[in-house]
Amino acid sequence: MDKALETMLANIPEKTGKSLDVWIAILKKQAFSKHSEAVNFLKKTHGVTHGFANTIVHLSKEDKTQTVDLVAVQYEKKQTLKPIYDALKTHIETFGKDIEFAPKKAYVSVRRKKQFAIIQPSTKTRVDLGLNLKGKEAEGVLENSGSFSAMCTHRIRLTTIDDISEEVKNWLKEAYEVAG
Repeated sequence: MDKALETMLANIPEKTGKSLDVWIAILKKQAFSKHSEAVNFLKKTHGVTHGFANTIVHLSKEDKTQTVDLVAVQYEKKQTLKPIYDALKTHIETFGKDIEFAPKKAYVSVRRKKQFAIIQPSTKTRVDLGLNLKGKEAEGVLENSGSFSAMCTHRIRLTTIDDISEEVKNWLKEAYEVAG
């Protein structure tokens, strides 16, 4: 890769406000028949300069192995909630080396041998933590999942990092242990 392209790639997030993966995800949601249509879309709809728009479109077509950062896309318009996700992920990783974080379009599935939690930015002000705790009575912030998700038995609504209390951490650990 030449130096000019390396520099441009390094500057995409700062100069355009989004990572290359996010831009590629945005382009994949559209159906462009021509390169110039995609470039004009980025310029007119998102205010991206011509040079960056052209590079982003080229790279979105060129690199079919490029994976989209689904977590970045989930929090793209909910940046204030990303620290909640990061804190949950960091805490969950302390449980063991057998944990898999599997990002989906709208949430992240957290698995051991089976799924024990999901982390979902449900609104602009709230992350929902879904847990699989069969037989556990709902109490306090630990609610029955209701219509939130058929994949979890319980839900905890989190609006700040401070909502990740010791009690919440204990329920997460319990769900992890049950999934083993």
